Amino acid sequence: MPEEQQEKSFKPEYKPPKPSGDVHFAESFDSADLEPRWIVSEAKKDDTDEAIAKYDGKWKIEEAQSNSLQGDMGLVLKSRAKHHAISARLDSTYRFSGKPLVVQYEVKFQNGIECGGAYVKLLTAETATDLETFGDKMPYTIMFGPDKCGMDHKLHFIFRHKHPLKGTFEEKHAKKPSGKIETYFTDKKSHLYTLVVFPDNTFEIFVDQEMVNSGSLLEDVSPAVNPPAEIVDPDDKKPSNWDEREKIPDPDAEKPEDWDESEPEMIIDTDATMPEGWLEEESELMDDPDAERPSDWDDEMDGEWEPPKINNPKCESAPGCGEWTPPKIKNPKYKGKWKAPKIDNPEYKGKWKARTIPNPDFFEDKTPYKMTDISAIGLELWTMTEDIYFDNFIITDDKAVADQWAEDSWAIKRVAEQSSSGSGKSLVDAIVDATNDRPWLWAVFAVVVVLPMILIIVYCCVNRDSSAKIEDLKKKTDEPSPDDEPTEEEKTEENIEENDKKPTEEIIEDADMSAAGDASTTARKRKTKSALEQPEKGEEKEAEQPEKGKEKEAGNEANDEGDAENEAEQESTSSNSPRKSPRKKTVRKE
Repeated sequence: MPEEQQEKSFKPEYKPPKPSGDVHFAESFDSADLEPRWIVSEAKKDDTDEAIAKYDGKWKIEEAQSNSLQGDMGLVLKSRAKHHAISARLDSTYRFSGKPLVVQYEVKFQNGIECGGAYVKLLTAETATDLETFGDKMPYTIMFGPDKCGMDHKLHFIFRHKHPLKGTFEEKHAKKPSGKIETYFTDKKSHLYTLVVFPDNTFEIFVDQEMVNSGSLLEDVSPAVNPPAEIVDPDDKKPSNWDEREKIPDPDAEKPEDWDESEPEMIIDTDATMPEGWLEEESELMDDPDAERPSDWDDEMDGEWEPPKINNPKCESAPGCGEWTPPKIKNPKYKGKWKAPKIDNPEYKGKWKARTIPNPDFFEDKTPYKMTDISAIGLELWTMTEDIYFDNFIITDDKAVADQWAEDSWAIKRVAEQSSSGSGKSLVDAIVDATNDRPWLWAVFAVVVVLPMILIIVYCCVNRDSSAKIEDLKKKTDEPSPDDEPTEEEKTEENIEENDKKPTEEIIEDADMSAAGDASTTARKRKTKSALEQPEKGEEKEAEQPEKGKEKEAGNEANDEGDAENEAEQESTSSNSPRKSPRKKTVRKE
């Protein structure tokens, strides 16, 4: 089976979601055709260079690059560094008539994102008549979704509020989300964005069905929906006789008669003398005697040539060179310019502030939830990164319907993405997410995880050092340690010493018992003796040297060893004791 077919066989099969209740718009992109539902804009941006003014960015309905559901498609923004605009009409116009507005869709930054947005615009019904002209100037009611440029990560919720007296519109921006949203732009996974606007003038924003922002349309937007009841009077001016000085010079104070303002702050030290060895005739810098005029130097173009300056070597060992001037010291008679002391100002009136007056433009809109009707949804974007994937749009007035839609689409996709990647969130990601809203958890992790690890490391290092020191102390003494094992030679010498210590009676008794041995034991003894003689002869051959003196010494040693072996054989024959080891006798002779 080919790899592509084998990979598809492991992917869950995509099943198109079905709305579980009333919706104003639902799109899961189950057909590869944009038209007739989606309309690509043919507009141009005003006040923009002609080369980039046109909305010529490409759109396509296709599967994601790393598609986790077999057959699942979405709307993909295909161009980079271009303006894109596409829109679709709602199945029914949404009116803010007492039910919540729920807007939900998926975004997947398949290649991450450098600079660009993925937000949607809910277009105002009154002006969204010709969607082929959809662009940045077409009025919208709500703009919602992610946006990033550089290190600035945003999750927009902007609504256009209509002034009830003048009929003009002003954009109101919701406060920033409290949680971290950076990973949504970089992890290359599908994320679900949900906005809910309630009739009680509150809003909630969810990402992956977790709340990241909430607040009031009256209190948590900027600028505020309702202007202040009073404003500063623009025509009010500070009176000319208004005294804001808290302290003033004492008008009754007089300068003391002995106060001399002519004395300088620093004077020449008359007691100073020129240091011995000071070279007044020498300058600190001198012409470099080794410098040469460049061959291409032109006096007319470059001016008269002068050699570069270097430090005078005569001044290096002297206290100084050049003209000597005595240093300056503080003048003990200096008092400076006399100033009168400060006293409280009897005319002080405090800091002046302009008066406030009733705001002529004041109004109070108690229901900013009642926005302009919505009849279309659009994507009007500029991005430096292509292949932004959109899927599963839904606009409804019931949060439960949107939740079920997500359960039948995004939730299945999320599980498949986690399975295909081999894991979900890493431990580090989980810790970071947990501490975003609760920074104090870092202290808990430090106490529970880091501190025990440090203690274990310290304990192991101290024990290792202590054991090493003990072993070093043992090596410096002659006391035997339990691990010391005697060598074979030491064991043999111990046995010989024990035999030497035996009384004569025991040796005679051993000889009588040995006399009862049979001839086979004597034969084994002779065999053992011959086996011992062979290595000794081999050692004699290895010890031979080319020099004659060494050959004679080796021959004498061999003769002595042969005499010793003959004596040992005679002693063994006379005692008839096969139990005594000829090896022990050889060692004793040595």
